[in-house]
Amino acid sequence: MSDSLKRTPLVDEHLAAGARMVDFGGWYMPLSYGSQIEEHHAVRREAGMFDVSHMLNVDVAGAGAQAFLRRLLANDVARLAVPGKALYSCMLNPEGGVIDDLIVYYFSPEQYRVVVNAATADGDVAWMREVAQRESFDVAITPRRDLAMIAVQWPQARAAVHAVRPAWQAAAEPLVPFSAARLDGDVLVARTGYTGEDGYEVVVPAGDAAALWRDLAAHGVRPCGLGARDTLRLEAGMNLYGQDMDATTRPDQAGLSWTVSLKDPSREFIGRAALQSGEPRAFLGLKLLDRGVMRAHMTVRTAHGQGEITSGTMSPTLGVSIALARLPAAVQPGDEVEVDVRGKWLRAQACKLPFVRHGKALDHA
Repeated sequence: MSDSLKRTPLVDEHLAAGARMVDFGGWYMPLSYGSQIEEHHAVRREAGMFDVSHMLNVDVAGAGAQAFLRRLLANDVARLAVPGKALYSCMLNPEGGVIDDLIVYYFSPEQYRVVVNAATADGDVAWMREVAQRESFDVAITPRRDLAMIAVQWPQARAAVHAVRPAWQAAAEPLVPFSAARLDGDVLVARTGYTGEDGYEVVVPAGDAAALWRDLAAHGVRPCGLGARDTLRLEAGMNLYGQDMDATTRPDQAGLSWTVSLKDPSREFIGRAALQSGEPRAFLGLKLLDRGVMRAHMTVRTAHGQGEITSGTMSPTLGVSIALARLPAAVQPGDEVEVDVRGKWLRAQACKLPFVRHGKALDHA
């Protein structure tokens, strides 16, 4: 199976560490290196690192770069004025569905970098080029598969990166969340992540990735796989593309209305006109009150009608099952609902997201 899958520059490091490898969206990726629970706790309590080189960095450059991205994305890149500042956004189809969720970094009005999800990367680039050509934007769209990316997360993560790459510290240390520094040699250090904790996502040339990985491991940063990444992001209330939303889901149906900028009435981004149509839905967390584990696609029964779980797991931090769910709009945090768990209706409580912040469980009682 592995022979047919795409490989990141760090596959040999994963295999040498005894990782359990799986097919993840066509990529040969580590699920865990032993205990998924221990990897999860390492990120919440010490520092963990993830190979996220399967995600794609795409450079967008040219005189029309800003105008193009203001048309392409639901959030407004015109809000970005400081070099290195980043913005989270959805890229929508004309029906208002989410083609992908992504991060865009601003370097100048003529130069941006967009980081897209692995499973959607080829389609994203094709869509971006189609829009640019069809609407005659003066822009070059360049996928960067010559780069690798490592996420190093909380709470000792930033200090670990500074320790193993001291030349980066002066530029990286002043960064505020959702900003990045471009360094010599095509290095990008960004204060972003997908775990709900602080840390860096570091982009380096593919040939430099293994040395950085080994140096971080020698410094005590624990390698972590996709299993821990999923439980961490779910505790943080972060969506997974293809599971919590997709091309048939509007941002408001996935708790992502905050990523849509409607302030400029003259900005006709793709999908804007469709955002007012369709059934409104609440997107909330669920905590299971009975014994069991909630999983994706389980039915939720509420006083206002049915809903569905989009992601569910057992939370290592909370010690109970948690889930993300799309529910009738009238459901409120604190409401008790029922979930069909393997044929049994179990009690759960709707709650605000996230479940965990800064390594601590939030009290939703």
